Amino acid sequence: MADRLNRDRWWQLVFGFIAMMAISSPQYVWTLFVGPIGKELGGSLAALQVTFLLLIVLQTFFSPFQAYLVERFGPRLLISIGAALSGLSWILAAHASSLLALYLTYGVLGGIGTGIIYVGVIGLMVRWFPNQRGLAAGATAAGYGAGAIVTTFPISNMLASSGYAHTLVVFGIIQAVVGVLAAQGLRNPPLEWAQAAPQLGAAREARQTRRSFSPREMVGTPVFWLLFVMMSLMSTSGLMIVANIGPFAKDYGVATALVWGVAALPLSLTLSRFTNGLTRPFFGWVSDHIGREYTMCIAFGLEGIAVLLLLLFLHNPAMFVLLTGLAFFGWGEIFSLFPSTLTDLFGPGHATTNYGILYIAQGVGSVLGGPVAAAIRAAAGSWVPVFLSVVCLDILTALLAFFVLRRLRTQWVAQSVLGPSGAVTAVG
Repeated sequence: MADRLNRDRWWQLVFGFIAMMAISSPQYVWTLFVGPIGKELGGSLAALQVTFLLLIVLQTFFSPFQAYLVERFGPRLLISIGAALSGLSWILAAHASSLLALYLTYGVLGGIGTGIIYVGVIGLMVRWFPNQRGLAAGATAAGYGAGAIVTTFPISNMLASSGYAHTLVVFGIIQAVVGVLAAQGLRNPPLEWAQAAPQLGAAREARQTRRSFSPREMVGTPVFWLLFVMMSLMSTSGLMIVANIGPFAKDYGVATALVWGVAALPLSLTLSRFTNGLTRPFFGWVSDHIGREYTMCIAFGLEGIAVLLLLLFLHNPAMFVLLTGLAFFGWGEIFSLFPSTLTDLFGPGHATTNYGILYIAQGVGSVLGGPVAAAIRAAAGSWVPVFLSVVCLDILTALLAFFVLRRLRTQWVAQSVLGPSGAVTAVG
């Protein structure tokens, strides 16, 4: 049975990756729609970015409930529903005649649909791969980061030739069909997989708790709230860039400048999607070997350095493309490091619901990363304060990982080993 389950889990990873690719565009290609939709519907940049805020907030603040439904009714049904809602949100947004209609379609409906898929797939993968959680969470999350690689240039070209409404309809249908088809291959691991899984190495076992903790138990621990604060800080820093990279590029005159024969902004978006996808399995794999906290220090510091260098080359189109790609390489791994760390600390038995609770931190980051960042830009008349804030958040979180999380994690794992409920909980 162990051999069959070992083969099956890699197919689960493939189906999960495809499902994540299907719903990556609503977040990562939003910046391309800001200008055309703004011209049609009116409103300030801050008002338009409320759409992005709602997308992330609904994707995240509802995630505990969405995760519970996935655990209760299974991934196939719920992720099919999520894909259908995500595609429908774009189709309906194409016919929005006001900002309110845009908020309710692209923002609310899209956030609910993408949230079901995101927390459901990540929670499923950390259960299928108990000995390679960082790699599995990262590889699956890479679909969410890299899916937009496939769609950025086609969407950009269709926007120019056919307008945003036609583009939303076409790609909304594609999202729904691909996501629903991928969901048909997903299933929960059997109860006996915890015993059948390959043995953990001694070093990795020392970093993992010996039992599973319920959501109620988890939220009563200091180490969970430290993870929540850290993920909130990193989500804020990354989403400040994700939501505003288009307006930033236009303000500094690099958006339409040619780099290697291609306009800088769509080239930057494509490269950033590639690095944002690549970093997730890469740093997930690294963390499986050298530890989560050391990997966090390296990656978070890398983003801070890249953004600082970006400020020094504001008007250089080639450096804009390269440094935004490097910044995303230092940010995207939060979506592999945090879920794998959480499951290491609180076990696989409630992995989906537990991650749904932690994923609310992404919603906290969206409040600051989108509209507030745009408001700071409007008040200061410059993007410099926004991006300096990103650098500070990155460095602070790296220091928290090295000096605080390492200590709390060691204490927590030791306590769980010595506690009265030291048995490993089966994965169901």
